[in-house]
Amino acid sequence: MPVRQEISEGLVPVKVYTGEIEPAARQQLVNISRLPIVHHHVAAMPDVHLGIGATVGSVIPTKKAIIPAAVGVDIGCGMMATRLSLTANELDENSLKKVFGQISRDVPVGFGQHSDRDARTGAAKAFQKRLRRVLDNHPGIEKRVGRKSSWVHQLGTLGGGNHFIEVCLDEADRVWVMLHSGSRGIGNAIGTYFIELAKKDSQKNNVHLPDADLAYFPEGARHFDDYVEAVGWAQDYARANREEMMDLVLDAMRRHLPSFGVTEEAVNCHHNYVEREVHYGEPVWLTRKGAIRARTGELGIIPGSMGVRSYIVRGKGSAESFHSCAHGAGRLMSRNAAQKKFSVKDLEEQTHGVICRKDKGVIDEIPGAYKNIDEVMANQSDLVDVVHTLKQVICVKG
Repeated sequence: MPVRQEISEGLVPVKVYTGEIEPAARQQLVNISRLPIVHHHVAAMPDVHLGIGATVGSVIPTKKAIIPAAVGVDIGCGMMATRLSLTANELDENSLKKVFGQISRDVPVGFGQHSDRDARTGAAKAFQKRLRRVLDNHPGIEKRVGRKSSWVHQLGTLGGGNHFIEVCLDEADRVWVMLHSGSRGIGNAIGTYFIELAKKDSQKNNVHLPDADLAYFPEGARHFDDYVEAVGWAQDYARANREEMMDLVLDAMRRHLPSFGVTEEAVNCHHNYVEREVHYGEPVWLTRKGAIRARTGELGIIPGSMGVRSYIVRGKGSAESFHSCAHGAGRLMSRNAAQKKFSVKDLEEQTHGVICRKDKGVIDEIPGAYKNIDEVMANQSDLVDVVHTLKQVICVKG
C-alpha cells in the first residue's frame, strides 16, 4: 500500500505507512518534523511505535547533522539469515530439543559473554585499533561499559530483550537460521555517552528543541566527527557480532543434525543505524531507527514475533520511504503491560509448536504483545516483495 496518512504539523511532512499510530508516537514524529535539520519529509514505517526521543520505525534524513538518540543505544542492531541444505523431513523433535540446548550453551545470552577460552579473539583483532582511537578521545565511554563487561568477550553473543536466534522452515520446508542482535554493551556505552554529549552541547549553545532527546551534532561541531567514527565502528562490530554468532549456531546444529551445507548467501542487515545517502537530490545523513534499507532488488529480513511468521523480502526502491521498509512486527504494548495482561499459559498457547522458553521471564516477548505481522506486510506492499515466508521451530531468547 502507499502512504496511509500524512501529518503536516512541522517544518516538513511526516508520511506514515499505517492507518493506526499511538498518540505518543505520533507526537514524537511531529517533534522530529519540527527540527530545522530534517530534509524533505520523515517516513514512518507500518510497525511504527513509541521510542525514546525518536520513534521506532522512523526514517529520518538530516542535512549536515546527526541525532544520536535517533540512532539509539543498540547501534547497528539488525538481522542475519541463511538457508541450509536441510529440509523438514530431516528434523525431529528430539534432535531439535538437543539443538535448542546446544545453542543455549554455546551462545551467551542476556548480560553473558564468552569465557577467555571461547572468546572470538581472531575476529576481535580487526576492531581493536579503531576502537582504541575512539576511547583515547573519549575515555568516558569505557567507564560506562562496566568492569565485568568486555567487548572482545561479547563478540558472538546474543544479548537480551527482543534479541533471538531461530531455526525456521520456509514455504518449501527448507531450513533457515535467523538471528537478531546488535553491538552489545560497547554499543550501548557509545550511544548513551554521545546522546548525553549532544544534550550538553545543545544546552550550552542554547538550541531550542521540541524534545531534549532530539539533540543533534551539526557537521563541523566539536564532537561530530568523533561520533561518526564511533557509530561507524559500532555498526561494523554489530555486523561482525551476528556473523560470529551464526558460525556458533551452525556448529551447534552440526552436532545433532544430519550433515548440511549453506545454500544461499546470508542476508545481514542493520535496522538501527545511520549512513550517508542521497535522497531527493541532496546528500543527507539517513537514520533508520527500526527500519531496514530496501533498495531495488536488495534482500532484507522482517521478523514477526516468536510464534508467527517472518519474511525474507526484496526491496522495490521506493523513493518516498527513502528506500526503506519495516524492521519487524513492532510492539503493540509495553513490556510491563504485556507482563500484566498475559500468563505463562497464554505464552504456551501462542508459541505452540515452537521449542522455546515458556516461562515468566519471557512473557514480555509473547506474540500478543506485537502488532499483526500480516497487517504490517500488507501496509508495505509498495516497498517490498516477499521472497520467502519463514515459520520458526526453535527460538532461543536472551
